[in-house]
Amino acid sequence: MIEALLTGAVRAGTSVLYGSIGELVGERSGVINLGVEGSMIMGAFAGFAVTADTGSAALGILAALLAGGLAGLIHAFLVVTMGANQLASGLAVMFFGLGITAYFGQDYVTKQIQGLQVIPIPYLSDIPFLGPILFNHDVLTYAAYVIGPLVGVFLFKTRWGILLRAVGEREEVVYAMGHSPRLIRYLGVTAGGMLAGLGGAQLSMAFTMAWVENMTAGRGIIAVALVIFASWKPVRAMLGAYLFGGAQALQLILQARGYAVSPFILLMTPYLLTLFVLFLVERRKQGIGAMPEALRRVAERRGAVQT
Repeated sequence: MIEALLTGAVRAGTSVLYGSIGELVGERSGVINLGVEGSMIMGAFAGFAVTADTGSAALGILAALLAGGLAGLIHAFLVVTMGANQLASGLAVMFFGLGITAYFGQDYVTKQIQGLQVIPIPYLSDIPFLGPILFNHDVLTYAAYVIGPLVGVFLFKTRWGILLRAVGEREEVVYAMGHSPRLIRYLGVTAGGMLAGLGGAQLSMAFTMAWVENMTAGRGIIAVALVIFASWKPVRAMLGAYLFGGAQALQLILQARGYAVSPFILLMTPYLLTLFVLFLVERRKQGIGAMPEALRRVAERRGAVQT
């Protein structure tokens, strides 16, 4: 049961992982995006629909990237250019994504795709216990293993990553250096949306290989919470995503074994368990109050929180 639980944690947590890392990149640029759910659902639908129509999983992944990026771009336009409230704009993007995918997705509910097949890594997948858990997955799951460390290196070790963080902390410094804070913020939020779109693609093209209306089921909201509770650190956000995946896998295992537990409680289990454990880990911090001071100043200035 432990092996099945951990394997399920990796498979189920990957979509949330991409969403968390995407949101982290956007927030480092000074923009909070509650529309991660919208990026994920648009990526899930676009990836599935294009794969179903063309038979190409590669084109499906590309479509998911573009769809998620489009949702991020809409949020960036509303917040950065139009000066809209960040939280209201994010919610609008979320409901836009849920609505438009529900409308166009009606014809795809009954369709089936080959999607992203499991690719066992030679030799490594044969390792007892660890092999099935880590080395018997699809390509997006394997890519997720390195996305957190790579984003961490980008943010803290590269010039462009430092500029991105600087925009979220003191944009006047970036402006004085001859760069456009607005452009960098656009790029950060759009790139975050693209990563969230990849998370949606992994959900529809690898985890379920099916399209269901509102199939993200709050994963984007969980991704936002993970970023805050992980203190804006990519690797910790990854661990939180796999924690959610483990809770999701536990729910499925309990259902499969026929435990006499209300199905409604089982459906709540992943979300409640994830939030409860993260609360214990970060019990000394208080949500927005735990936000880096520089990001808090930007959020206050742009109307995301009230002083």
